[in-house]
Amino acid sequence: MKFIETLKNIWKIEDLRSRLLTTLLFVAVYRFGSFIVLPGIDPTALSALKAQTSGGLLALLDMFSGGAFANASVFALGIMPYISASIVIQLLSIAVPYFQKLQREGESGRRKMNQYTRYLTVAILLLQGPSYLINLSVQMAQAGSPLVSNIWFTITSTIILAGGSMFVMWLGERITDKGIGNGISFIILVGIISRFPGAVIKEFASRLTDNGGGLVMFLLEIIFLLLVIAASIMLVQGTRKIPVQYAKRVVGNKQYGGVRQYIPLKVNAAGVMPIIFAQAIMFIPVTLAGFAHSESISSFIGAFMNNNGFWYNFVFGLMIIAFTYFYTAITINPTQMAEEMKRNNGFIPGIKPGKRTAEYLDDVMSRITLPGSIFLAFVAIMPAFASLLGINQEFAQFFGGTSLLILVGVVLDTLQQIESHLLMRHYDGLMKSGRIKGRTGGVSAY
Repeated sequence: MKFIETLKNIWKIEDLRSRLLTTLLFVAVYRFGSFIVLPGIDPTALSALKAQTSGGLLALLDMFSGGAFANASVFALGIMPYISASIVIQLLSIAVPYFQKLQREGESGRRKMNQYTRYLTVAILLLQGPSYLINLSVQMAQAGSPLVSNIWFTITSTIILAGGSMFVMWLGERITDKGIGNGISFIILVGIISRFPGAVIKEFASRLTDNGGGLVMFLLEIIFLLLVIAASIMLVQGTRKIPVQYAKRVVGNKQYGGVRQYIPLKVNAAGVMPIIFAQAIMFIPVTLAGFAHSESISSFIGAFMNNNGFWYNFVFGLMIIAFTYFYTAITINPTQMAEEMKRNNGFIPGIKPGKRTAEYLDDVMSRITLPGSIFLAFVAIMPAFASLLGINQEFAQFFGGTSLLILVGVVLDTLQQIESHLLMRHYDGLMKSGRIKGRTGGVSAY
């Protein structure tokens, strides 16, 4: 079988084998840490917290942390504070001249921006830590096991939570450097996949009950899930090809150019980043909830913590559309593409090289980004519709939304990198029909 032969070829490549084993080791460390409970907390008294994270926005946060949030683990805050800090720094790189200068300085500027991102991550963690502990105290009190409420416990637990998240970030960076790549995204993927088997089993059990609809309804849900996955793959890989004609040049006795090639412009050039950006911002109410004492403020925050509610999904969808345009603008530079095309004696048929070409590329990107962003927003809010149709909350999260798009995007990127290693050593790729295309041409989200 080709699959068995491909696995043998992967194992034969020493560098690829080493990277895969290193990745598995780091993933095992991450999964082990997600079950280490904070000191001073009774694990048997976390039933109320687990019930709280079974639905709503906290269910997504628990999914991203691989269950560490509900376990009151040292990794409970997960990787989302780092993603939030990354969003802020990327916004500053557009609005603040100092950060714009750092972005143009190449590798040295990138290192400084990474350093600022880490500092900001620590600041966010020092805010989220006490908020998490306040919520944990309330939930444990409901379970009849009040949390220790002295200042020393709060300080030490906040430090442990911050250190746990920074360690998770370090694991992600090591997976990028020593493992298969896309470390931070891979950490999120592991957290999502860890919840999938349990969600399927719960949905299957619920459908076998008298009022659940039976096995037929469960099979229909699986078929619909596969259709959504196929649509997500099309969204991730969809492109529009722009023809580029290269002029003929004669150097000595040799002729160069005179050929037509195509520039593939992705319908969703931003990949999965807009939905991660929007989701990170929607987690802000979780942080504010612990500090809200006014009833009106609490109800307002609660409206944005219900991921099945109208206002949550409306704002979430609008932010995804806005972030799609934003991230496309900072990753695709039509002016630079037009200059490189002109430098290589290339031109788009019927379009004057230079400024007109840049305007044409910008116009095309704007037109194809609009339907791509709307479709991305629709897929992102689809779990809400699934929940309204009676699908179990945990299983509904996989009917589109953040979890499915991240899963599809990261899996495609990972398979693309494995295939690159195979083709580099002259082995057959993973697919007979053609090369695997990642989210953004193989560039990691982080």
